[in-house]
Amino acid sequence: MAEIAIRSLGAQEFDVEVRDGGRATAHRVTVPPGFVDGLGVQTDPERLVRESFAFLLEREPSTSILRRFSLDDISRYFPEYRQEIARRLAPGA
Repeated sequence: MAEIAIRSLGAQEFDVEVRDGGRATAHRVTVPPGFVDGLGVQTDPERLVRESFAFLLEREPSTSILRRFSLDDISRYFPEYRQEIARRLAPGA
């Protein structure tokens, strides 16, 4: 299972390192203003980023994940992202 390490660069930007076996990839991720509110759940941006990477890693290897992106870009590749991420972040999930 992949290890996800997240380092905050401010309120809306994060460095993410994914380690899977002997391989590591680095990513810079932005959480757009209002993105969390648009999901209809309460969560902190770091948890959102972590769950978003878990979502992506279920669908593709870390080497296929863009090196720099905004969370709202994920829906372009995976239309189910917003609904699925809101479900994962819902209380009791």
